[in-house]
Amino acid sequence: MAIGWLSILKAVPWTDVVSNAPKVADGAKKLWETVAGKKPATDAGTPTGGSPSLAPEAPTLADLEARIGALAGDVSRLQKEMIDSTQLIKTLADQNAQLIRRVYWLSRTLLVVGLAAGISLALALLR
Repeated sequence: MAIGWLSILKAVPWTDVVSNAPKVADGAKKLWETVAGKKPATDAGTPTGGSPSLAPEAPTLADLEARIGALAGDVSRLQKEMIDSTQLIKTLADQNAQLIRRVYWLSRTLLVVGLAAGISLALALLR
C-alpha cells in the first residue's frame, strides 16, 4: 500500500505545484475581496413559505409584492452562501499554500540528509 502512495507522490509535478501555489492563494484572496466587498441585500419582508404558484389569471399587487419578497429572501440566502463558500475557498487556498511550502522545505531537508548519508557511506567504504 505504501508503494502505491509513493508512486502517486512521484507522479505529482511538484515544481509546478510549488510555483503555482502563490497564484492560487492570490486568486482566492481576490475572490474573497470581491465577494466580501458586496453587501448582502436586506432580508425584510420575506415570507417563510416557498415560491408562489403561477396562476393563469393576472396576479394582484399583493401577489407580486409577496413574490418580490420571496425572491429578495432567496437572493439574500444565496449571497450569504456565496460569501461562506468564498471564505472556505480562501481558507483552503491558504492552507494549500502553507502545505506546499512545508512539503518543499521537507523535500529540501530530505535531499540534504540523503546527500550527507551518501557522503558518509562513500567515506565509510573508502576506509
